[in-house]
Amino acid sequence: MKSVSKILNYVLIILGAAIAIYAQAEEKQDVLILVIGIVVLMIGIYRISRNIGDKPKGPDGFVKTEDDV
Repeated sequence: MKSVSKILNYVLIILGAAIAIYAQAEEKQDVLILVIGIVVLMIGIYRISRNIGDKPKGPDGFVKTEDDV
């Protein structure tokens, strides 16, 4: 099930970027299509970023040096 979610995230990013580029490429730019493309792109980016964890921390909860990471 996770692989389907990953694929959906990347499809949303690519689709949103394509819509935004298409809206910019026309001679008369359609702002509504551009906004929809950006929203779809941001939804895809949000879905990917919420699965990224925090940096590993030291035993007391703080990163002391770059070597601890």
